[in-house]
Amino acid sequence: MTDTKMTVAIWSDISCPFCYMAKRQFDSALAQFEHRDALNIEWKSFELAPGLETQPDKNMNQFLAERKGISIEETTAMGEQLAASAKPLGLEYTMHTVIPVNTFKAHRILHLAKHAGLHGPAKERLFKAYFTEGKNIDDPTTLLALGEEIGLAREEVAAIMESEQFTDAVNADIQEARQLGINSVPAFVFNGNKRVLGAQGSAAFLEALDQTFREWSSSQPATTLSGEQGLSCEVGTEC
Repeated sequence: MTDTKMTVAIWSDISCPFCYMAKRQFDSALAQFEHRDALNIEWKSFELAPGLETQPDKNMNQFLAERKGISIEETTAMGEQLAASAKPLGLEYTMHTVIPVNTFKAHRILHLAKHAGLHGPAKERLFKAYFTEGKNIDDPTTLLALGEEIGLAREEVAAIMESEQFTDAVNADIQEARQLGINSVPAFVFNGNKRVLGAQGSAAFLEALDQTFREWSSSQPATTLSGEQGLSCEVGTEC
């Protein structure tokens, strides 16, 4: 075994409900994994709706009704079903308060958090702000407040809002996903050679951790990407 750490790369978007569920499932698996201190967890940016214009005057039920051409009653039922799926994981989804937003600014904040060693907590806070609290995570004032809660310096968050800082880093993550053929999230890549796609449950994540850590620790070379498919969100679609 080497002194380096095994990498788990995770592509997700803050607006993806299954990404939040998968994070909670992965956190549960991680808590059970005895070698968790030997892991390097890398959260990667992904955009489900590139170029989407934030619509703070609408909630997700209204947005999906217009986008899908169905009734508010139908989208409300969909949101309630989604909330019911999230509840056993300790998550509260309030889809009637969720705002359709462009997540690019928030991804840039996540890269700032990564440099500060706060990537995981930042991801968790932004998910909660979006799905539970109905916050506009494309709004600079909101992001300033959330950044301070996470533990980031207000002036550093403000500097990002006034510049293009970390834009290249976000785009690099998205391009890497394309090169790997990742077109839905959440997407977990363990040790560069095994994928777990979607919110499959903590058991699937723990199995992937056990398998890939054994391979990594014994220096077995990775060859091909393998994996299974669970619940996920695809580019250009609405969950």
